[in-house]
Amino acid sequence: MRGSSASGRYDGLLFAGFAIATLLAPLLLAPFGAGYPDLLQRFAIYGIFAIGFNILFGLTGYLSFGHAAFLGVGSYAAVWMFKLLSMNVIPAILLAVLAAGLFSLLVGFVSLRRSGIYFSILTLAFAQMSYNLAYSVLTPITNGETGLKVELSDPRIFGGPAGGGLPVPEIFGVDMHTTTDVALFGFNLQLNVGFYVCAAFLIAAFYLSMRIFRSPFGMTLKAIKSNQNRLNYTGINTRPYALTAFVISGMYAGLAGGLLACTDPLAGAERMQWTASGEVVLMTILGGAGTLFGPVLGAIVIKYAENIFSSFNKAEISSFYSFLPDGLRDAMTSMTAAFVGDGWQLTLGVLFMLAVIFLPGGLMEGLRRLAFWRRPGGEPEETAARRPAE
Repeated sequence: MRGSSASGRYDGLLFAGFAIATLLAPLLLAPFGAGYPDLLQRFAIYGIFAIGFNILFGLTGYLSFGHAAFLGVGSYAAVWMFKLLSMNVIPAILLAVLAAGLFSLLVGFVSLRRSGIYFSILTLAFAQMSYNLAYSVLTPITNGETGLKVELSDPRIFGGPAGGGLPVPEIFGVDMHTTTDVALFGFNLQLNVGFYVCAAFLIAAFYLSMRIFRSPFGMTLKAIKSNQNRLNYTGINTRPYALTAFVISGMYAGLAGGLLACTDPLAGAERMQWTASGEVVLMTILGGAGTLFGPVLGAIVIKYAENIFSSFNKAEISSFYSFLPDGLRDAMTSMTAAFVGDGWQLTLGVLFMLAVIFLPGGLMEGLRRLAFWRRPGGEPEETAARRPAE
């Protein structure tokens, strides 16, 4: 009982810390140039996507290369809800989660008949089929290359646009794009309604993930990852557990896709490409698969690199090295330019390679090492064994 009480307090503090950090993200990330609404929304949305993927990969060990299909399905479902019903984000999110859940049930039922690399290839095949169908056979539903978007001519049974412009998503009558400028601690913060809606869903998604990790169901999923054959020999049918984890993971992806449509009411087949599936794999592994915080941290790092590092150009790099002699400045500018701007993915690749080589447990392992480096002998093994995944 004492251990259970201590674990409950730990989980409560863990969740409270995550919620506070999420709500204060505009202030905490402002010094790093990442405090503006569009990037904050992407941090939250892709954090949800990575948390859901971690429930499948981090707990069961099943590596899916097709999760972008559920992201795309969620986006299409949300935009169709905007076109047919109203611009309220709540029904759009519900339909996105439901549609992604049903599609993931179909994909998981077929794919989970195989394991290992064969499972991964099957999920990749489903994702590519979905991507190609969105460009060809399903063009009446997806609008093909142009993408599905909100238009003035849409029926919208429960309310059309107010005024002559295109309608925008709203929640409880408040425009999702509403932004309030606040000066705090020397920073000009932009507090955006859309971000806080995404943040609320991120906090709820993290809480649900934490409950799954701590539940008997979560322990069974970890047992599947540890030794599925041995678990089968005990008489437990592991396939329903793995399928449930797959569907939950797909619903998380659908939620992320729906939120993408809520922040920008446009859905395109590019969200279903294999590169998008690979991106969430990188987020989870980079942050720390099987941990609670890791996938969110990985999503932040990758989206930060994509939006910040890619914005640098040669002129900015040259001005940064202006204190150097001309010849050395030009050499340093040319060398650095390969890692930023259009070459930002090279920086991400180097970071990922270093993490895999030196931090097999991801960035969370690095943070854990920093937390205990002052302690003689490091973290005691028995303490590490008792500590819940973070």
